[in-house]
Amino acid sequence: MMKFSSILVLFFIFPIAFAQLRVGFYSRSCPQAETIVRNLVRQRFGVDPTVTAALLRMHFHDCFVRGCDASLLIDAPNSEKTAGPNGSVREFALIDQIKAQLEAACPSTVSCADIITLATRDSVALAGGPSYSIPTGRRDGLVSNDVDVALPGPTISVAGAVSLFTDKGMNVFDAVALIGAHTVGKGNCGLFSDRFTNFQGTGRPDPAMDPALVSSLRNTCANSATASLDQSTPLRFDNQFFKQLRKKRGVFQVDQRLATDRQTRGVVARYANNNAYFKRQFVRAMIKMGAVDVLTGSAGQIRRNCRRFN
Repeated sequence: MMKFSSILVLFFIFPIAFAQLRVGFYSRSCPQAETIVRNLVRQRFGVDPTVTAALLRMHFHDCFVRGCDASLLIDAPNSEKTAGPNGSVREFALIDQIKAQLEAACPSTVSCADIITLATRDSVALAGGPSYSIPTGRRDGLVSNDVDVALPGPTISVAGAVSLFTDKGMNVFDAVALIGAHTVGKGNCGLFSDRFTNFQGTGRPDPAMDPALVSSLRNTCANSATASLDQSTPLRFDNQFFKQLRKKRGVFQVDQRLATDRQTRGVVARYANNNAYFKRQFVRAMIKMGAVDVLTGSAGQIRRNCRRFN
């Protein structure tokens, strides 16, 4: 488990958010909350281990638009869920299932924002990633608009990708660690097919891609709409993703550029060389991301149904 002292360090980075977020927030109001979440995520993981990638994507897409407030979950015309970049987000039914059990046990107590955070944490551990404590106490947002969704695509520059994180109070180590969640991710072939067919109109594959990967992706994408972003251990949360980048085996263009860009290549090397170090840094980054622009105290609400405002 992550040591409480590490969370104290992060308090000084996000003082306002951490003033009302705390580990064990529901220990009195709903003591079984985290167990309910963990059990249902474990059950779902047993059926489909790609749930880890799905929840990581959901958590990221929620937190980077108006903060970690579950605004992504709202079913409504022109809500965040309807925006193009969120078309690949899934596992909403799992969040519904968790919410239903929590409402039965502790009505109007546990926020949908905390459900996403806890479910993501638990799914990472099930995939072989780190187990850690994370502060809770988020409340659910009251706004969800598709026009607020401005998430980057896989051809964004490294500088652009890093600035997305630094604008939210994180640093380059956090940015690379969180992109490292691609170790369990999949990408739509249409987002990178030019890299193995006609890179930037040259009629040839991207020279920055390993020829063996070019051949493999051609075969994969001829038979499937998606491909694993970690070609070594696609369902295992580990540092193999970074090892692959150093062998020119990154699938997304921005992922591969992390290994050569002056700002990030040293971080990639450190994560590639030390799995335990990567996992520690990932935990720190996830706790930071989980505190981005959160609603606490009397702000927002505790939704009774995650898909609708009360």
